[in-house]
Amino acid sequence: MLLDWALAALPVVLLLVLMVRFHWGAAKAGPAGWLVATILAAFRFGAGIQLLAVAHAKALLLALDVLLIIWGAFLLYRVADEAGAVEVISQSLPQLFRDRGMQALLISWPFASFLQGVGGFGVPVAVTAPLLIGLGFEPIPAMVIPSLGHAWSVTFGSLGSSFQALIGSTGVPGEQLAAPAAALLGVAVFGCGILAARAAGRWAAVVRLAGPLLLIGAVMAGVQYWLATHRLWHLAGFGGSLAGLLVGLFFARRPTGERTPRTLGLALAAYLALILITLAVQLIPPLEQGLGRVQIRIDFPEVRTELGFVTSPGPGRIIPIFRHAGALLGYASLVGYVVYRQTGRYRPGALRRIMEGTLSRVAPASLAVLALVSMAVVMAHAGMTELLAGGLAQAAGRAYPIVATWIGALGAFITGSNTNSNVIFGQLQLRTAQLLGYRVPILLAAQTAGGAIGSVLAPSKIVVGTSTAGVAGREGEVLSRLLAPCGVLLVVLSLIVAAAA
Repeated sequence: MLLDWALAALPVVLLLVLMVRFHWGAAKAGPAGWLVATILAAFRFGAGIQLLAVAHAKALLLALDVLLIIWGAFLLYRVADEAGAVEVISQSLPQLFRDRGMQALLISWPFASFLQGVGGFGVPVAVTAPLLIGLGFEPIPAMVIPSLGHAWSVTFGSLGSSFQALIGSTGVPGEQLAAPAAALLGVAVFGCGILAARAAGRWAAVVRLAGPLLLIGAVMAGVQYWLATHRLWHLAGFGGSLAGLLVGLFFARRPTGERTPRTLGLALAAYLALILITLAVQLIPPLEQGLGRVQIRIDFPEVRTELGFVTSPGPGRIIPIFRHAGALLGYASLVGYVVYRQTGRYRPGALRRIMEGTLSRVAPASLAVLALVSMAVVMAHAGMTELLAGGLAQAAGRAYPIVATWIGALGAFITGSNTNSNVIFGQLQLRTAQLLGYRVPILLAAQTAGGAIGSVLAPSKIVVGTSTAGVAGREGEVLSRLLAPCGVLLVVLSLIVAAAA
């Protein structure tokens, strides 16, 4: 049993060692992890040819889901950057906020969280990292800051898909889960803000920005809690972050100098288009339904390993082509391109440069995502992921409430998704809580809160940001910078869960 557990952990350990210790990029470490996972699945955990074929077909769908976002996010950035918009934004923000830490905090905390609320996988970092680079931050910190800042909004972001997955996988009503999940993530709101401010300007920035941190954090946590507990969990992350963003703008001052509000508004055209388009899709049901009619959907059969681990039949990742986050980014890119072109912001050959720049930058990220997602899906279908979590639960015994948050984080790290973590481990957390006599809603809240924090560590998610920040191949450096602060936040949440369970 111990040997099987160690072998199941081997692909994850290898990935961490290669990325953190040797600073391998995801494009190199990902294939290595996938190869080891596939060999172990076949020769140790009884995964046959049919199972591996199904797992890899599902992985292709998942990878496409992620890649559409990568391609769309970088296209949006190139459309704005080619027009000089990123430079204008980076020169205008200091006029609105004297404090550089406040500039970074507003972009990486409420704004990045808002993008999580309306976009999802990787969008917050992919969109905000170039803006922070434009403000003068180095590329690696420009990725780390928003990664930390938006983690709290993952569960109730993306129309509450992760929370809905937890409900579906456990059968526990959302009304019972909403309050503990929103309360635990409300604590994470402040933790994420503090960690983002510290990453932007050390502890001096945290002390200096204590007022905005408390006010914006209280508003975001409060609005998210109210929406979630009033059965509006699909809007809780979006609503909380939007409220925080509006409160943050009260700290702005009137622009001065040559950058007028009209100039700044024009520079923000592509990003404003993204906000308006996503709001329209979410708040106008006929539009949402119409765009969601065309889907990529493949139903897969039941598969089982020779050891008896079963994966139920059902569809793989369902991709609504015209309502996908990648499609919304594409629409915003098109609107931005038309606006910038009509206002004379482009030089001749702009469209060619935009497309060539996009293709050259997203190619390495595409390979990395495909390898990492394939590794995660193979491990899940071979029973390796569940074996890891089950071993942790068994070893923890009566200390299980402390471990519950980390199991959620482990699942999200491996799969790249809080949603997937909730699907895989929701039932495990439920049964363990019942057997040990702990409060089920509390431990399920720990599962999804841990998954939210752990998802920002996922290599497949980090790749999305490095592709737009211009540091493809340096994912290991980003991961090593995220491990300690995310670990601290997970410890805090674990102690709260232990006290409440």
